[in-house]
Amino acid sequence: MKFLDLAKVYIRSGGGGAGCVSFRREKFIEFGGPDGGDGGNGGSVWAEAVEGLNTLIDFRYQQHFFAKSGQPGMGSQRTGKTADDIVLRVPVGTEVLDEDEETVIADLVNVGDRVQLARGGNGGWGNLHFKSSTNRSPARANPGQEGVEPTVWLRLKLIADAGLVGLPNAGKSTFLSAVSNARPKVADYPFTTLVPNLGVVGIDGQEFVMADIPGLIEGASEGRGLGTQFLAHVERCKVLLHLVDGTSSTITKDYRTIVTELETYAEELGDKPRITAISKIDALDSKTLSSRKKALEKASGGPVFAISGVTGKGINDVLRALHAEIRGEAPEEEERTTWQP
Repeated sequence: MKFLDLAKVYIRSGGGGAGCVSFRREKFIEFGGPDGGDGGNGGSVWAEAVEGLNTLIDFRYQQHFFAKSGQPGMGSQRTGKTADDIVLRVPVGTEVLDEDEETVIADLVNVGDRVQLARGGNGGWGNLHFKSSTNRSPARANPGQEGVEPTVWLRLKLIADAGLVGLPNAGKSTFLSAVSNARPKVADYPFTTLVPNLGVVGIDGQEFVMADIPGLIEGASEGRGLGTQFLAHVERCKVLLHLVDGTSSTITKDYRTIVTELETYAEELGDKPRITAISKIDALDSKTLSSRKKALEKASGGPVFAISGVTGKGINDVLRALHAEIRGEAPEEEERTTWQP
C-alpha cells in the first residue's frame, strides 16, 4: 500500500427538505385545517479515526464527498426523511485543516474520535407549524436550509513513541530493521527511505513503536530535499534518537545540521528529549571511534551511545534508554548505604 500523508477533499452537506403547504380535505370534516409536514434534515459529513489504517491513499482516488438532501414534507402531517450522514474513515493521528492548510479544525489522535466537517441543513417547516389562534389557515411554508460546501485538507502525523532522525545514510533503516520486524529499504546511496516506516520494538518484555523518518539535509526546514514533508511525523514522538554516521569525517557538523533543522522547523522539536548515538562502529577502529565519540559528546553536551545495526553491538543499551524516556523514568541511581555505628 502506497503511503500518503496529505490529501485535499471536497465535501458538501445535504440541504434540508422544504416544508409542505397542505390542507386536510375529507368528507364530513368541514374545517380540516393545515396538515403540511416538515422537511427532513440534510445529511452531514463527518471524519472519524479508525483502526487498521496508516495512510490517506484512499483519498487520492476519491476526493469528493457529497451528502444527500432531506426529503420535502408531505400532506397528512408527514415529515420528510432525514438523509444519511457520510463518514470519512481516516487513520489515527490525522489532522483536519482548513483550506488555508494552517488552521487546525480537529486533531483525531484516538480511535473513535469524530468531528463534524459539514452540518446538514435543517428541514423547512410545513404550514401546520404556522397555525395559530389568529391564523387558522396559513398558506406558507419554509424552504429547507441549504447545505455547506467547504474544502478541507487531511494531514496524517504518525503516532510513534520514538523517532529516528539523522542525515541520509546515517543507518536509520538498518537500525530499525535490526530491532523490529519492519523491512525498510536499505542501500548504500542517500535517500533510500522515501516514506516513514513504523516498527514495533521490544526490550526487556516491553514494547514501543518507533518511526524511521526519511533523511534530513541542511535546509530541510525550508523545503530542501524531502523538506518539511516528513518532519511533521516526529512532532508526536515522545523521544528522538539522533543517529550520526561514525564513518563521516565531519561528525560534529553533521550533528549540528540536524539539530538546527529540528529547531528551525518547530521550537518544540528542539526541546523534545533526544538521545544521540554514533552508528556504523563496526567500520571503525577503536582509536577513531574513541576520538569521534569524544568530539560528538562535546558537541551534544551529553552522553553518546556507540551502536552497530549490522552486528547489534550497543543496541540494547540504546533501546533501554529510549524506553526509559518514553515512560518518563529518571535514570537509576546507585544505591548509597549510610554508615551507622
